[in-house]
Amino acid sequence: MNHISELHLDALTEIFSIGAGRAALSLSEIVGDEVRISVPSVQIINTEDINPASLSLTCDGRFGAVSQRFSGPFTAEAVLLFTEEQALKIVSDMMDSKMSYEELAEFEHEAMCELGNIILNACLSSMADILKFTLESSLPCYTVASADKILKRLKKNPNQPYIMILHIDLAIEKRHTAGNLVFLLSTDSLSNLVIHIKQFLGNIHE
Repeated sequence: MNHISELHLDALTEIFSIGAGRAALSLSEIVGDEVRISVPSVQIINTEDINPASLSLTCDGRFGAVSQRFSGPFTAEAVLLFTEEQALKIVSDMMDSKMSYEELAEFEHEAMCELGNIILNACLSSMADILKFTLESSLPCYTVASADKILKRLKKNPNQPYIMILHIDLAIEKRHTAGNLVFLLSTDSLSNLVIHIKQFLGNIHE
């Protein structure tokens, strides 16, 4: 798979963890309390091999997905995934609100777009800074759908045969939430990413 190795994945995990730390600081300012975000692992698989278990889409119900497009030498569509219940809990924490879930749903779209924008841009800007390239991003978009619809959407583009999955642990006010950040990659994007990682690792060892 474009010569992606465990060393490359370890480097990506460290790079994205730096971005997650930046996102946590920004979210801490919004919620007025400590926020911790970590990226315990990164994996890259063929899009055709993706399944509900690989994205923790194993429960019934609906999932919230924040999507954003990034372009540059590394071009990708990024999708941040939480269960809808988790998304509403995050919205509640962000708004410091005692409202019911039904009332919070009115603010779900705007709050999740803000959350996704913070996490996605922090992770991608961290990678761009460390690997020394420039990225541009679109505005985030938030949708709620079933696991089946999300999987069909992730698999539908034949020009993006690879998926990079970041497993995310997010804790706000001691409430723990787990999600996934998914990058849909073309073959060229994955090849370019590997080239930049090799250059980065080479510079470290010089």
